[in-house]
Amino acid sequence: MIEAGTRAPDFSLPDQDGNQVSLSDFAGRKLVLVFYPLDFSPVCTDQLGLYQEVLSELEAKGAALVGISVDSAYCHAAFREKLNLTIPLLADFNPKGEVSKAYGAWIEGAGMSNRSLVLIEDGEVRWSHAAPNPGEIPGANLIFDALSS
Repeated sequence: MIEAGTRAPDFSLPDQDGNQVSLSDFAGRKLVLVFYPLDFSPVCTDQLGLYQEVLSELEAKGAALVGISVDSAYCHAAFREKLNLTIPLLADFNPKGEVSKAYGAWIEGAGMSNRSLVLIEDGEVRWSHAAPNPGEIPGANLIFDALSS
């Protein structure tokens, strides 16, 4: 997992609507990257639903939240619609997992990201967390604690 104090790797990925979203789009703001395995899996559904519930509180703390998985933009669009999500979802689809790998969130051999959180501010990683396994949801309290420190 990428370490605090590291320069955040640049990225540009399509969101659920096909629009390119880059790290530079969040200049001057705190950004929380939420790496997760796959849309529509039961645990990912619970995780993104939980973060959606607290999104307004995170935004009130000056943070933007963006989900990243290896699913396509089309799959992300359907997943957002099904869950009524407003969190942007970025497709780390082609080349598969390139951004996940750059941030150390990739599970080699599984072809997907681990559940990982990365807080970026001013282009630098301020905090990161990787779940012990992809079946464990990192609680929203971890994000709030990272934003407060």
